[in-house]
Amino acid sequence: MKRRTFCTTGLVALTAASIPYRRAAASTAGADIAAVGLDGRQLTVKSADVEELRAGLRGELITADQPSYDSARRLWNPAFDRKPALIVRCVGAADVRRAVSFTAANGLLTAVRGGGHSVSGQSGCDGGLVIDVSPMRAVEVDPIAKTARVEAGALLGQLDRETLAFDLATPVGTVADTGVAGLTLGGGVGRIGRKFGLTCDNLIGAQLVTADGRWLRVSQAENPDLLWALRGGGGNFGVLTSFTFRLHPVSPLMYGGSLTFPLTGARELLRNFVDLIAAAPDELYVDTVMGTAAEGARWLAFSVCCSGPPADAERVVAPLRKLGKPLKGELTATPYAKLQGSGDLRGISPLGAYGKGGLVYGITPTLIDTMVGFTESAPSEGAMMWLQHQGGAIGRVAPKATAYFNRGASHNVGVFSSWKMPAGDTAREVDWVRRAWGEIEPQTRGQYVNLAASDDREARVHAAYGDNYPRLVALKKRYDPANLFRLNANIKPA
Repeated sequence: MKRRTFCTTGLVALTAASIPYRRAAASTAGADIAAVGLDGRQLTVKSADVEELRAGLRGELITADQPSYDSARRLWNPAFDRKPALIVRCVGAADVRRAVSFTAANGLLTAVRGGGHSVSGQSGCDGGLVIDVSPMRAVEVDPIAKTARVEAGALLGQLDRETLAFDLATPVGTVADTGVAGLTLGGGVGRIGRKFGLTCDNLIGAQLVTADGRWLRVSQAENPDLLWALRGGGGNFGVLTSFTFRLHPVSPLMYGGSLTFPLTGARELLRNFVDLIAAAPDELYVDTVMGTAAEGARWLAFSVCCSGPPADAERVVAPLRKLGKPLKGELTATPYAKLQGSGDLRGISPLGAYGKGGLVYGITPTLIDTMVGFTESAPSEGAMMWLQHQGGAIGRVAPKATAYFNRGASHNVGVFSSWKMPAGDTAREVDWVRRAWGEIEPQTRGQYVNLAASDDREARVHAAYGDNYPRLVALKKRYDPANLFRLNANIKPA
């Protein structure tokens, strides 16, 4: 079982089949469109302005009366049934510039959709305009320079496939259908991150469109302040059109897999696990997951990846084998692409989900008791908690070197539940997450932006950025003074 068990049962939803790039029929011609502004007020967008925008795009402008609207608006997490007034499906930076200029000029509530993996539903909006860059998925690898240029709609599995063909990789997340853009902008924790750092630590360049419609190239030589902000500051500063990453030589065959145990005895097992994982080398990554399954089953699992020399792998993972006899699973030489799940790029999920998350600086006995206790009492088979492994190279970067501040954390902790749509007991599942989080949150310090929920308090957002928050506020005021890009872990410009 992997950290995101509900993914393996279907919550891996991003629309895999692209909507064709042909211009949709101008079925709204002659009709003004009701919309919602940045301040929540009702607005009217003139039909002539809509048609002018449509005519200037290479991609599509989709409105509610078109056949493709329902598929275009659907989000990765179907618990959020967003109904935007306008969706701009961009196929290049020129489309992004036109979309940004249009939505800013009209003062529309604006969402940005990259890979579309937003668990919090903020890649869509009600009544506003969605700038959808998901058609932009090109990945170009330069094996000589050891870099990859990745368009903003690409998914992790697509990036991994291209780089691994050259025995190269950049550290990305653990779920292959995650979007590269959102993961990178929030930090990016994954299987080889303890060895090579966060995804954002390996970001060496980018291209983006700012709130005033300017296209900017970002690197250490050009607009370095923005490069600093993009390394963990979320989607606050513009619409990214491409990223450039540093790549590292890797073996396409690593050592790993999963070990699953019954939840009975989990407290003692985890107390023994804490000591061995604190001494783990950078090459060893272990996700700790506990959750529920059908017919009331409760389980604890470790998802393992050892990225060091194959000859050393068995010695490195040997302490894990001594924890006990698993119910199932094995650790063996495995293609890194398989560990990443790059074959799991499926379609829209029938499951909704809700979750909370934060950062911890060590796994304490109290945290173990809290997590195991709530897993024991979880109301359904969709409940899950995890401790995602950080440390190593991630912790050796100075907190102020990038916008990602909370470098000393040993793990990020997540509490999630999923349910069948539309018949699931949403209130019950959400209540379980909130009650569990009410006990766990006081044990956390700081927040990982990519686990932020749309109902998080503003204090939680401040905690994500820590002492970097004042600098980020100044940059936000400079590049997005009207807070056009606000559907994120939002940094307010004033």
